[in-house]
Amino acid sequence: MKINNKCLILGPDSRSLLNFRSQLIKDLMEAGLSVTVISSKPDANSFNSLKALGVEYEHTVLENNKMNYISDIRTFKDFLILFLKLRPNFVLAYGIKSVIWGGLSARISNTPFFALITGIGYAFHGKSFKRKILTIFVSFLCKIALKKSKAVIFQNKDNQNLFIKKNLVQNSKTYIVNGSGVDTSKFFFTQIPKTNLKFLCVSRLLSEKGLREYAAAAKITKDKYPQTNFLLLGSEDTSKDAIPLKEVNSWSDYVNYIGTTNYVEKIIKECHVFVLPSYHEGLPRSTLEAMSMGRPVLTTNAVGCKETVQEGLNGFKVPVGSIKELAYKMMWFVENKDKIQNMGVKSRMMVEDRFDVNIINREMFRILGLN
Repeated sequence: MKINNKCLILGPDSRSLLNFRSQLIKDLMEAGLSVTVISSKPDANSFNSLKALGVEYEHTVLENNKMNYISDIRTFKDFLILFLKLRPNFVLAYGIKSVIWGGLSARISNTPFFALITGIGYAFHGKSFKRKILTIFVSFLCKIALKKSKAVIFQNKDNQNLFIKKNLVQNSKTYIVNGSGVDTSKFFFTQIPKTNLKFLCVSRLLSEKGLREYAAAAKITKDKYPQTNFLLLGSEDTSKDAIPLKEVNSWSDYVNYIGTTNYVEKIIKECHVFVLPSYHEGLPRSTLEAMSMGRPVLTTNAVGCKETVQEGLNGFKVPVGSIKELAYKMMWFVENKDKIQNMGVKSRMMVEDRFDVNIINREMFRILGLN
């Protein structure tokens, strides 16, 4: 691919760009590319952090958690205007709305387009009539948006197979990378603390992250082992799947909700076992960060989650929605605390072998056609 020194990265919001794409942005700039990122309007801290990276920033209206035809049309228009104005060498988009409207804009402007499917989320799951209609509509838009894409990059085999089965993308255009990668020097290995056992779940306050199951299993475990602690870290959400903060606070007798932080590694360092009982993921970054710091994982056998666990070696997988099995494995960790350290070592080894950000970004460069 001929490089003309300019690329665009489309993401759902500025925090996501900083948390999940900052190293990729740095690597692209070190390769001699000028990078412009486009997402929803950033807060002041995020804006300053992006500027400190040395990128240009453009914002648009991007309502990721709901359908709003007026704002979606404006997003489409803004993308198209920017593509025509900046004429980048290529565009890389992730997040379902960025992929759809970015892909359509790229088709019209004849801009080389790469899509990164980090998870298929709310739009592709659920059995209600409304959810099925939403799936049909989003699938239709994805098919059009991805028609002329150079490549569509997935983070797990299940999502790749689903898009191929639905005829949304040609098999020959698809690739798999192991997530967005973890900075193993930032999330460095730490010893298990010599304190009462502490479980940690990091997630936005969403039902399909399995947080109600986490709370219910925590109650069962804490009733039997009162000295055990359960933490929940994550931001509120505005989607239809959101769990109200009032409900989360009602769990306070057995789950300690600690809000959000910019220093999640400090919280991980204080815990013993990482838990994510999600219904579906791309490849959960929070889990990989905890693994990088030497923590075993208790998760589900759901798409995207199962890739993070070698059963019995670095953790366990339980059926989606099973409170009983989740609580049983929590109590196993309480009763086998002496095995946690070694399981955490296995987690760290998995990250070094497969999920290190440098490994991931080398693969991204290969797919993008960059040396």
